Amino acid sequence: MEIVYVYTKKRSEFGRQCNFSDRPAELHVDILPDPSLAANFIDRDPCDVPIQCTQEMSEHEVNTERIEYETCGINHVEGGWPKDINPQEMEQTIRFRKKVEKDENYVNTIMQLGSHMEHCIRQNNAIDIYQEYFEEEEVVEETEEQPSAKTINVFRDPNEVKRTATSLSWHPDGSRKLAVAYSSLEFQKVTKDMSYDSYIWDIENPNKPEMTLKPVSPLVCLEYNSKDSHILVGGSYNGQIAYWDTRKGSQPVEMSTIEHSHRDPVYKVIWLQSKTGTDFFSASTDGQVLWWDIRKMSEPTERLVLDPTKEGKLENALGAISLEFETTMPTKFMVGTEQGLVVSCNRKAKTPAEKIVCTYSGHHGPIYALQRNPFFPKNFLTVADWTARYEVPIKLLNGCWSPVRPSVFFTVKMDGTLDVWDFLFKQNDPTLSLKVCDEALYSIRVQDNGRFLACGSQLGTTTLLEISSGLCTLQKNEKALAAMMFERETKREKILEARHREMRLKERSRSEQSKEDEAKEGEGEESSEELVARIEKEFYEMIETEMKNRGKDEKKEKELDKVRNGDG
Repeated sequence: MEIVYVYTKKRSEFGRQCNFSDRPAELHVDILPDPSLAANFIDRDPCDVPIQCTQEMSEHEVNTERIEYETCGINHVEGGWPKDINPQEMEQTIRFRKKVEKDENYVNTIMQLGSHMEHCIRQNNAIDIYQEYFEEEEVVEETEEQPSAKTINVFRDPNEVKRTATSLSWHPDGSRKLAVAYSSLEFQKVTKDMSYDSYIWDIENPNKPEMTLKPVSPLVCLEYNSKDSHILVGGSYNGQIAYWDTRKGSQPVEMSTIEHSHRDPVYKVIWLQSKTGTDFFSASTDGQVLWWDIRKMSEPTERLVLDPTKEGKLENALGAISLEFETTMPTKFMVGTEQGLVVSCNRKAKTPAEKIVCTYSGHHGPIYALQRNPFFPKNFLTVADWTARYEVPIKLLNGCWSPVRPSVFFTVKMDGTLDVWDFLFKQNDPTLSLKVCDEALYSIRVQDNGRFLACGSQLGTTTLLEISSGLCTLQKNEKALAAMMFERETKREKILEARHREMRLKERSRSEQSKEDEAKEGEGEESSEELVARIEKEFYEMIETEMKNRGKDEKKEKELDKVRNGDG
């Protein structure tokens, strides 16, 4: 966390400007000590020195040496055995236990401990220490505290050539660690001296990463295993999948083979809720969703091509950028695509065509984030182009729901701004808008307690923020109000769909009626030859009529001339 205090002073108050230059030391005057001058001075006794209770302050600057902290630990397996006993040998341990159990000191110790244990058991049976006395009051009253957020720590990419922090994942136990994947997503912008490493940070030590992950290709996504916090899986820029065990070092334990991996960068990996805790699936812009088991990474266990025509052709597939899986719906998942469509899928369908259930449209660009509401799984959030359910003027790059409040979600934008939305409070403007950094924010992840969130930027800076308690505390009747709003919007959507369907039926009936009228008119029409003959006939009839009229006029004029000549 950087704390800067700026002192200002007018240039005219500094006096004459100093001009400095580098040159060796010069001796101008050398005054030797004169012992005779000592007679002119006497020692002061007593000597009074005034001091203040407050610390003396001065205006100065200093460059302090940066100290890097390093955390060390041990892995305790099993202890308490004598040196001549091997804990792995069951016969030796059984023999030693029998020997100890016959010892009188052991029996006396067990008897003494038994009385204490019996007291604790009786006390536990009398008083339930886990009883919650205020269950009904867990929802606190809404406070008038203004929404706010403050920076706790900043984790910077330690390499000289900065890369984008493309993915964030919190440690599942206590959330004291943060795994960050770094890669450059700009086409052909990867340089030879660019590092491929990604890191695991201790959120209390921003000076040095706690652990380095060394993939063969830059990681685009990275995810902790919720069942085993030592295991991480990552998707690479070259399409390969790899997994790490933090107990075994920085190198990946196993990787997928090139020929059975994705053909494009892997943008999302999600762990599945299985008995073994070793299953996950991945999505890529090559149009495939692949299922994996870390016990056998040589090839995927299952494959789905996102072909909207349901023919399973890879050339027709939609490129996947985001992925959503809800544990309460173990067979269903959703995919956000480059084309702005959300594809709803069912993994347990009998045929590949039936696995693609339906699609949702509504965006004009790639869907960067897709997540179901943790309280209302039927409703999901999509972030793409300039919209996240609401219209904003700056392009959005990511977003997620609050894990503790059903009406709050977060979005990050191209200008480095974090927006916090509460649709029960405002629908058209964010509740809180915070400028996190000057570059674009590409990733965001919220802790399970909803108190802390991390944002990753284009230049590899990961900012840890703490939001105010009002934004991470469930408000009174919030669930009911959010449910009512979702239900109201669903009804409104159905009404609009019914109205739109009715308008389309009317338009269709009008078009069919107009076609019938045209067909009737077409039945009475003549052929082209008949039309030409009729027009020629009418033309000649008109000419003949005109000739007759002219003859009559000439006859009348002659008769008039005769009458005039007779009169004359």
